[in-house]
Amino acid sequence: MKYYWMAAGALGLLIGNAGVVQAETAYPMVMSLKPAAVQVGQTAEVTVNARYSMYGAYQVLVSGSGVTGEVVHPPLKLEDLAKKPTLDKLPVRLTVAADAQPGVRDVRVATPQGVSTVGQLVVVRDPVVREEGDNNLADKAQQISLPATLCGAIEKNEDVDFYRFHAEAGQSLVFHVRSARLEDRIHDLQEHSDPILTLRTAAGVTIAASDNHEYHADPLLAHTFEQTGDYLLEVRDVRYKGNQYWEYVIEASDWPFLQTLFPLAVAAGQTDTLSLVGHNLPGDGTVSFVAPTDLLPGMHWIDLPLAAQAGNPVAMIVSGLPLVPEADGANDSPESAQVVNFPVGINGRCEREGDVDYFAFEAKKGDALSLEIVARRRLSALDSHLRVLDSQGKQLAASDDLKLGKRNHADSWQENWLAPADGRFVVEVRDVHLRGGPQYPYFLEITRSQPYFELYVDTDKTQVGPGGAAAIFVRIERKNGFSGEVQLTIDGLPHGVTASCGRILADKGQDGCIVLEADADAPPNTSEVTIRGTGKHTLPDGQVLDLSATADVYQETYQPGGGRGHWPVAGHAVCVTEYGDLRGVSLCTYDVTLKPGESAKIEVTIDRSLGVTANVTLDMMMRHLNSNYANTLPQGVTLDDKAAQSLLAGSATKGFLTLKAAKDAPPVERQQGVVLAHVALNFVMKWTYASRPVRITVQP
Repeated sequence: MKYYWMAAGALGLLIGNAGVVQAETAYPMVMSLKPAAVQVGQTAEVTVNARYSMYGAYQVLVSGSGVTGEVVHPPLKLEDLAKKPTLDKLPVRLTVAADAQPGVRDVRVATPQGVSTVGQLVVVRDPVVREEGDNNLADKAQQISLPATLCGAIEKNEDVDFYRFHAEAGQSLVFHVRSARLEDRIHDLQEHSDPILTLRTAAGVTIAASDNHEYHADPLLAHTFEQTGDYLLEVRDVRYKGNQYWEYVIEASDWPFLQTLFPLAVAAGQTDTLSLVGHNLPGDGTVSFVAPTDLLPGMHWIDLPLAAQAGNPVAMIVSGLPLVPEADGANDSPESAQVVNFPVGINGRCEREGDVDYFAFEAKKGDALSLEIVARRRLSALDSHLRVLDSQGKQLAASDDLKLGKRNHADSWQENWLAPADGRFVVEVRDVHLRGGPQYPYFLEITRSQPYFELYVDTDKTQVGPGGAAAIFVRIERKNGFSGEVQLTIDGLPHGVTASCGRILADKGQDGCIVLEADADAPPNTSEVTIRGTGKHTLPDGQVLDLSATADVYQETYQPGGGRGHWPVAGHAVCVTEYGDLRGVSLCTYDVTLKPGESAKIEVTIDRSLGVTANVTLDMMMRHLNSNYANTLPQGVTLDDKAAQSLLAGSATKGFLTLKAAKDAPPVERQQGVVLAHVALNFVMKWTYASRPVRITVQP
């Protein structure tokens, strides 16, 4: 029997299988990697499991540095070629450099049908041992030697995996599980694993167990063995549920395992003595560390110079603020509050149950301050609660959880707080449940509030066919009085793609778009792009600040009930595809001028690929259910949904949209918009085709 591998582009387009009227073509949606870990310094073959075809895959993209990938082209039978084979399992070869930092990486596969959603790969220090055979019973436990990284799956209901290993008396082992966390970014895995670990004697007697930890649903188990002998490690879902995509990675070793440290924040170039929190710690549990001078302020994962075996990277903050440690004396009441001067970064810790820390500062009436606690984001166990009190102990402000972009966090942040009068003020820091201990450090920043903005890209991938167009939407969050216009830019576009970069309008403007256009002869290729925005802010004294931000990227996920969720990922990929369901979206006009109170009709024609009858929905906004995720229309300009032919069913190719300006719509010159043509992939995910940019002007 002869086998063939066809070059990218030789295969026609895939028929999808979602339960809605949907696309003929679909980009791959990664569901899991098997195994989900690769050892540093090794090359290994990993199978990417996906929904929708990866046939013709030509590139593997891995976030960070030190890991590269290539497609291992699988053989295909000659008779498969006529059937347009669906390739939902793709072997890829991953090579990890010896100095690559352990941790989780985003992995994508680029195909002629588009670049995939992200999968999750764990880079580990110890040899990878794959689950083999039937290890569902204790007497069939898979024999392993430690240290090792165990890779398997809780693949069906009531699946229980057993591993047998040997331990010496007095040996301390740590078992660190990643499973539920690896599923957060999987686009359509609506129910996640909830693993539980159990240690048993060879006879099956339970000696230790761990369910949830600070790592949410993923357990962490540390145990010192009293007797030499063989033992069993059992892993299962706590509900006895299972799923073929519920992969797990268990790092099992007697190496130092670091959870957090104190202090959390250091200054670049400064020598600090760090107290380590974790298991199997070397010596007295401290290490001397000098943060490299080239580390920029922010959050970093650091490999500490441990005297014993290397530990795992630990989360650390590099700060450019004057750093102050929490004083040794009592600061557990407003009256005994530790006095500090802002701007300041305070390294503190809730050292025992019920510990509440107080810090006092002087401020003038009208001083605008930001008070931020970083703790859980750096793997501290602290679930912080922050209050600002006046000199009499009266509460002036309080903050529990904060929201950054589209995700909530257990840290606290009181931003742009205004001092109501001259005087002494007190900051109170505690765990919301009044817990405490060595694993409860925090970093408190007290700074003057400055105008700035943050940018967020709603989705992590943009697909564009030859001669076609696609849109990237960017949303702004304005901070501390910034209300100006922001101009968008994009770098790193793939070959054959150009961009028209729009702007986010001043004041109430929330969204902007970048419209990509591919040359008619652009070949399939993919690259990761960087999206930035720049703006200006004028201070009351006339000083002009130049502001800029790099956009954070989110991947959309399909939530139970049809909701549209988001998780941050490492980057945004732009992919030139083969022709998709639509070859183009053309308009009767690309310049729309309105006077207040007027309407304008935009006639739309779509160019369907041969045989494509999927429903197409026209829009100029990014909407799902009752939520609006992007709207680049000028203030006072809306889509008149009653005066529209926006659903094009069957073979229909012509429709129209109507823009309407309110009677009080403010003037604007040539704001960039775009007409979208959505084709459903499933209830949440869409393939969005676009027109060339539309310029919208509202006359005075």
